[in-house]
Amino acid sequence: MSHQVYLIINSITLPLPTSYVLEYRDIEAETGGETEAGTIQRDIVRHGVVSIGVTFNCSPQWVKTFSGLKQNSMLQVRYLDTESLELKTSNMYIEGFSVKLIKDTSYKGLWEVSFTLSEY
Repeated sequence: MSHQVYLIINSITLPLPTSYVLEYRDIEAETGGETEAGTIQRDIVRHGVVSIGVTFNCSPQWVKTFSGLKQNSMLQVRYLDTESLELKTSNMYIEGFSVKLIKDTSYKGLWEVSFTLSEY
């Protein structure tokens, strides 16, 4: 039995993440807000815009792969949608990229890579 695939970026199947946080948010127009009567009016431009926060514990080779992916301004991402438990496809970009050495080993170390994928 194969493991669950969480992310495929530009046709590269990524290893299992140690953390996977999927967030849906709505994009509101500036015309929304509180009315004179004190009620909230929301003018939603886009529903359910996805952002995915992920963390991986990985080898130096994966650090190099992730570093290369972050250079792209647009990525084709297939991600595990937690509402349907199926892979969905979207165009995204990487922000908040960080790399941290967890443990130095004879195999060039174990690294922690974290970033957020944000939908266009």
